[in-house]
Amino acid sequence: MPLNGLSDALWQQRNLLELLLFKLEEEQLILTSGRSRWLGHATREVETVLDEIRTAELGRALAAELAAVTLGLPGDASLAEIAAAAPAPWDDLLRAHRDAFATLAAEIAQLSDGNRELLALSHRATQETLATLQDVHTYTGAGTTAAAAPAARLVDRTF
Repeated sequence: MPLNGLSDALWQQRNLLELLLFKLEEEQLILTSGRSRWLGHATREVETVLDEIRTAELGRALAAELAAVTLGLPGDASLAEIAAAAPAPWDDLLRAHRDAFATLAAEIAQLSDGNRELLALSHRATQETLATLQDVHTYTGAGTTAAAAPAARLVDRTF
């Protein structure tokens, strides 16, 4: 039955969205801890889940189109329209999926915005720290330290 296939696709997508939410929380914990050693791994894991969501979205779109056409709706009918036309108990189940997606989307948006803000703050703090470094030594092409340019000095000659 097409509604069963749609429900399966929606469950798969919900599980992936919950996994994305978890990965974003992991990323946020790393950012707030001040220890960035695992930040690259956490970011790659978020990207991997996003790729899986994109793939699952194709399957969900196909299942939704098949279910919509089976119910006599246009192929591009929304989940709310499919739920309204579906017989019981599918109508309630599809509405529950829709509500869960709305909640997950809001949570994901909030976390990703927070992570972006934390990354921007971290970047700005790093830039400010680097700007305050003094007595920085550089290297020549031969691998030896280059002499620092003489800095202006104030000498008190009143002794």
